[in-house]
Amino acid sequence: MKLGIPRERRQGERRVAATPDTVKQLAGMGLDVLIEAGAGDAAGHPDRGYTEAGAAVVPELDTGAVDILAHVRPLDPHTAAALKRGAVTVGLASPSSELPTVRALAEVGATSFALELVPRISRAQSMDALSSQALVAGYRCVLEAAIRLPRFFPLYMTAAGTVPPARVLVLGAGVAGLQAIGTAKRLGARVSANDIRPASADEVASMGGTFIRLDLETAEAAGGYARQLSSDAGTRQRQLLAPHVAQSDVLITTAAVPGRRAPLLVTRDMVQGMRPGSVVVDLAAESGGNVEGVVPGEDIAVPTADGAGHVTLVGLKDPASAMASDASRLYAKNVANLLALVVRDGELVLDFEDEVVAGACFAHDGEVRHRPTAELLGEAARAGQEGVL
Repeated sequence: MKLGIPRERRQGERRVAATPDTVKQLAGMGLDVLIEAGAGDAAGHPDRGYTEAGAAVVPELDTGAVDILAHVRPLDPHTAAALKRGAVTVGLASPSSELPTVRALAEVGATSFALELVPRISRAQSMDALSSQALVAGYRCVLEAAIRLPRFFPLYMTAAGTVPPARVLVLGAGVAGLQAIGTAKRLGARVSANDIRPASADEVASMGGTFIRLDLETAEAAGGYARQLSSDAGTRQRQLLAPHVAQSDVLITTAAVPGRRAPLLVTRDMVQGMRPGSVVVDLAAESGGNVEGVVPGEDIAVPTADGAGHVTLVGLKDPASAMASDASRLYAKNVANLLALVVRDGELVLDFEDEVVAGACFAHDGEVRHRPTAELLGEAARAGQEGVL
């Protein structure tokens, strides 16, 4: 079977779905690995490294000729439609928001795996791309904040006086949030955090942060994910967080609900209540944002309420790709480990009794298996019929 690794074409995307190390693992499964020329350049993996690992480097990957296609970003509908019938795709697919691509995959009878749908169970941790990329993003967002903050993170006691440590508040204590807490702590900041899942308190403490307890309903869904708060609870949450936000020099927001728009945690008024020179980094900017008014990929100067200065609101865009080398190292391993479940001795072996295989597969043999995506496709089809009528 031929496994193809394309060069990612979305603007700003620097990651790659295979590294020379994982090529060796993939070849050991009996796969012939084809790498599009330049696919790993931005991640620090030149073509020569792939060749030495046993892959074949091709000037342009013919996606219609491969049996398996491993990718980073979701495929576009044209690429999906050009796949050979029954091909396998593995990558971050975002099926609920990429309906034209899902439809095209179903029409060619592809077997498609979305790494973001991998169940969060112990056995599947090595395939959990959401966690591996969130680890990178959580680290990166603290560095972005430190660069913009016009003061030190750590405490300094000098002959010229004492410089107090910066106060960092992290909202959301998932993988990204915990990494942000740990990174800010290592830089010497005084770190506090909040999450609507009470079980996060111990995890925050283990990273050196102080957990902020709010008088709110708990909101933990299956698999340890957060769920959306009710409208009234969300308003109450913002009211309770406001004084903590105002006391912070750096605010980092990482809260996300899988498959839905990011929850609004911080209003513009809350940002304006911060001290001049403060920095807000919204890691959820691309999925709607935790902070009112955030724009993905842009820094916005928000005037403070007292008119004495401004707060810098940073909408991070694809932070994992900004650290393409290590992000690719982890992501490529996630891809290879998932493929190891379904490829044996160079043959595709699908066991839908395996909860990891069943959970990650969103399309197979013309059927959309991911129920939320199938429902959205049905609604879109009905809306189209009504439009014709």
